[in-house]
Amino acid sequence: MRYLALGDSYSIGEGVPEAGRWPVQLAVRLRREGVALEDPSIVATTGWTTDELSAAMDAASFAPPYELVSLLIGVNNQYRGRSADEYRDEFCRLLERAVTLAGIRSERVLVLSIPDWGVTPFAHGSGRDVLRIASELDVYNAIAREETERRGAHFVDITGISRQHPALLADDGLHPSAAQYALWTEAAVPTAVAMLSA
Repeated sequence: MRYLALGDSYSIGEGVPEAGRWPVQLAVRLRREGVALEDPSIVATTGWTTDELSAAMDAASFAPPYELVSLLIGVNNQYRGRSADEYRDEFCRLLERAVTLAGIRSERVLVLSIPDWGVTPFAHGSGRDVLRIASELDVYNAIAREETERRGAHFVDITGISRQHPALLADDGLHPSAAQYALWTEAAVPTAVAMLSA
C-alpha cells in the first residue's frame, strides 16, 4: 500500500531526523499493526501555506491512486494573518485533490488538525498574542474538521497534544520533537488502521 503525505513543516519534520517525521512514524506503526504500508512520499516544505502547497502539487509528479493520503496544512496561513474564509476555500480545494489522489476514495484521506504553536517558547518570545494564536487556530481547525467530515474523510485532532506537551520540541523551540510526533502518531493509528482495513 502506498502513502502520500501533504503539508508543511509538520509533515516534513523540521528539526527532526527523517525517522522522526510523523508520517514516517505512522507507516512504521501501521506495519506493526499488520498493515503493509510503504514509507510515505512527502510533498511538504517548511513555511508553506495552502496556496503554496497547491502550487507545489501542480508541479509535482504523482502516481495515483494512493491507499492513504494525509493532509496537515494551515499554520502558515494563520501566522501570516490570512482570513478564515480564505483558509476554508483553499483547504477545500486541497481536500478535493487529496480525495482524487486517493482514487476518489474520501475514506482513504486522513486530515490532522493544526497544532498550537502559540504554546512554544518561540511564540512567547515573539511578542505575538498567544491567546489570539490559539483562538485563530481553533477557528481554522473547526473549519478543517467540518469540511473533512462533510467530504467523508477522517479527521484526527492533535491540537490538544501540542498544548499538553509544550516542552516536546525540536531545538528551534517552535517545531515538535520526534517524541511529540510519536504522540500524534499514536492518536492517528486507530483511525488509520480502520481506514486501511475497511
